[in-house]
Amino acid sequence: MDGRFPALPIMSFFAVASSFSLSVFFPSFLFAHPLLYEPPDVDRPEYTLSLFPISQKLDLSVNMTTDHDANGAPAARVKSSASTIGDHAYPHGHLGHLNPGQEEAFVQFKNVLEERGLLKRGPPASHDDPLLLRYLRARRWVVEDAYQQFKDTEEWRKANDLDVLYNTIDLDAYEQSRRLYPQWTGRRDRRGIPVYVFEVKTLDNKTVHEYEKVGASTTFSQAKADGKTPSGLLRLFALYENLTRFNMPFCTQLHDREHPEVPITLSTNIVDISGVGLKQFWNLKQHMQAASQLATAHYPETLDRIFIIGAPVFFSTVWGWIKRWFDPITVSKIFILGHHEVKTVLEQFIEPRNIPKKYGGELDYTFGQLSIPDPHWDGIVKWENGHKGFPSGPLLWEDIEGDRLACVARGYKGGQPRNERICTIPKTFAPVEAKTNGVNGVSTGTVAHDHDVAEGTQTTRVETHDDGVQTDDALMNDVQEKLKIQDDKPAAAAAAQQTTTA
Repeated sequence: MDGRFPALPIMSFFAVASSFSLSVFFPSFLFAHPLLYEPPDVDRPEYTLSLFPISQKLDLSVNMTTDHDANGAPAARVKSSASTIGDHAYPHGHLGHLNPGQEEAFVQFKNVLEERGLLKRGPPASHDDPLLLRYLRARRWVVEDAYQQFKDTEEWRKANDLDVLYNTIDLDAYEQSRRLYPQWTGRRDRRGIPVYVFEVKTLDNKTVHEYEKVGASTTFSQAKADGKTPSGLLRLFALYENLTRFNMPFCTQLHDREHPEVPITLSTNIVDISGVGLKQFWNLKQHMQAASQLATAHYPETLDRIFIIGAPVFFSTVWGWIKRWFDPITVSKIFILGHHEVKTVLEQFIEPRNIPKKYGGELDYTFGQLSIPDPHWDGIVKWENGHKGFPSGPLLWEDIEGDRLACVARGYKGGQPRNERICTIPKTFAPVEAKTNGVNGVSTGTVAHDHDVAEGTQTTRVETHDDGVQTDDALMNDVQEKLKIQDDKPAAAAAAQQTTTA
């Protein structure tokens, strides 16, 4: 065995395949390290697959699809627990649904952040509770690890002026990014989590090259940069900001969903890779790896389910092997659907009216268009200034009149700032008091802001594990440690070392 995966550039691609959310999970696929596969012969349709041994990993056999009847009738609705395992079903680990160990870790995490100058309790708090819990879930409730990731993210945000970037980005630059990457359909799944769609074929090598070239040669915002993060990727992260600062807060306020008491911090993703050849996957490898590494580090735990549609025939074979490297909860989030399964499976998790027609649903949505307002918003969303839907570009929510929120459009057009009210909605979400060993930590519902990162003193490392179950982000670290891949070693040597250390 030579330890190389010619087919796995596909896996690298999924790191950004769902943009905002796959940044959390599919970077795990990045341990299809460039040293573990070789450039394919792109002119030949066949492929080869050789695996190096992975020991001490669970042999997972989670069914990713469910049976459907011979008449193709819509599958019965299933509760959200269908996507997770046992006691770790959604909303386990989210605000208001913490076990005693998680509650203790949450209190300690907030205390550590406050002591080291990274959190201001407020009111208003500098960072809300749902955001803080994302870091704890990502780091398996190990307080010191969550602190380090949070600190790194705050420093990265400050160095790249993420707040300024989002508020001042040129609208044409934003729209160029939006059209290339996953897009919100305007609809949600049965739990109220926003549904994103991505047609991979639009992101070819020529398009990405032009995108990065334009980003490097033009000034698209008033933000400073650290000189390390490629400007093209900084434009991409304006879309992540839109997810966390506009879409998630909006979906949180909509109560026609399961567990309306839980703030929305996830996304559901339909990734269509039909019509995409291995050459395209390979050409995008470097771009996707760079984007996914940054997204994993700085936008943790924003992924829930991903539905992969249009995969080549060999994909299920590859997935059948690599899924053994992930824990059952991770595997249960991924659905690789054959053509005959798409409609049936999607309808289990998303109402037919919210599934694009292309995938067997009723929504007249085409990839590239703006989000389509949901009729269920009628009477809730009050449009202003002639708007009948959400426009492209940065959007933020601001408190007005005490009991309402206003959606405000930002960004620059023709060198002039945009500051226009799009709509208002009632403030219906009542922040949950997270009872943590007798100490109440109130979720303020505010948006996280950058602030100075103070040098903190050393504190005792607190390790509060969640029953040993790995989260998506934490798994990546385990795999890299297991493989012990070093960039200065050839593939065969890396594989040999893995064999001896596994």
